[in-house]
Amino acid sequence: MSASPPRPTRIGIIGMGGFAAAHHHTVAQLEAEGHAKLICTCDPQAEAFSPQQHAWHFAERGVRVFTHYEQMIDACRESLDMVVVSTPINLHAQMHRAAAQAGLPVYLEKPATLDHAELEEMIAHDAQVPRAALVAFNFIIEPARRALKQRLLDGEFGALIEASLLARWPRPADYFYRTDWAGRLMLDGRLVLDSCFGNANAHLVHNMLFWLGQDTLSTWAEIASVRAELYRAHAIESADTFFVQTVTSNGQTLRCALTHACAGETRHCETLRCEKAEIRYTVGSHAEIRWLDGRGDERIEVNGFDAVRENHLAYYRYLRGEEPRPATSLADSRPFVHLNDLAYISSGQITAIPATLISPHRDPREQKDYLDVEGMDAAMEDFLRSATWPGSQWGRNAPGTLVTPAALPRLHDTIRTLHAALTPAG
Repeated sequence: MSASPPRPTRIGIIGMGGFAAAHHHTVAQLEAEGHAKLICTCDPQAEAFSPQQHAWHFAERGVRVFTHYEQMIDACRESLDMVVVSTPINLHAQMHRAAAQAGLPVYLEKPATLDHAELEEMIAHDAQVPRAALVAFNFIIEPARRALKQRLLDGEFGALIEASLLARWPRPADYFYRTDWAGRLMLDGRLVLDSCFGNANAHLVHNMLFWLGQDTLSTWAEIASVRAELYRAHAIESADTFFVQTVTSNGQTLRCALTHACAGETRHCETLRCEKAEIRYTVGSHAEIRWLDGRGDERIEVNGFDAVRENHLAYYRYLRGEEPRPATSLADSRPFVHLNDLAYISSGQITAIPATLISPHRDPREQKDYLDVEGMDAAMEDFLRSATWPGSQWGRNAPGTLVTPAALPRLHDTIRTLHAALTPAG
């Protein structure tokens, strides 16, 4: 006699706009397949999403709608297996706390927080829940990625010596005005730290720390030291361009060059230099292995991975006890959050790129305006290849300082100083 299929995972989603819509679409599909059941959702402007509620067939599906997440959790806690938090980063901690205090596991959009101290509070709250929260760094469960990391751990490529990340992701000017927290260092006295490093490309930075974690498959490298230079071309509080070099506790070097201050094509590549091979991994496309002994190169296709769907299904399996752990726990997020925070502390300033190097670019197809920095591509390549910093060429008056995790308590003072420098006196 065959086993009966598992009961659909019962879900509450906080939010209807922004990326929460992707979760609503995914859960609706999984509900139709018998994997999930949306019990409830909430949004402070729930009425504004009436068309979406109609399109998602809330009435037919019996979905309860609230205007506040605490009301939703209080009313539905006994009917839920998990809560999805897909809201602005600065709201994650309070929403996670409310769910954890109700004993509910949480699917948290990345990053859980960008404040190392707040992360520790979230880890403590999560300990109250029988099943740990998932932080949805989407690409950790890609089968091709995990298979390649296992080959690294097995020693097939020799020792992993150093790694680099190139992330060139053009963002139009209106990207930084889409919400009140976009491009902000602080909002209402709380840290936000929205940036190309901490938000849009956070998946990729977390991927790099995953590659460098050498103990087990589900291990991320710990941070030993960081040096960084942060820049902005757009008129925002935070940085739109990061140059970051870190040394891990295992002595490996990671360099990251990331920017939104560009026009044209999007390019990103995760590169691992090992004793016997160089591995280049492009999310959503393919991986290449170039053997240094002259044997034929390998190409591995990695397209066709539906990140939100697969992370949902993997988390459901974990909640049912079929997986030993979530793909990325809150504790697993420590290296990423520490690296982000130490980059600000090390840089000590967010340097405005000289206006003479910045050109406006109008995309005729999108009808959107971009900023393009002269020499950006060359600067990124030079940094990743030989640790050549933009420095004085881009108007910095001093290099970033080398810092260790012991400097993390300086984060709040550093951000307040950066924020105050942007705020006119009086």
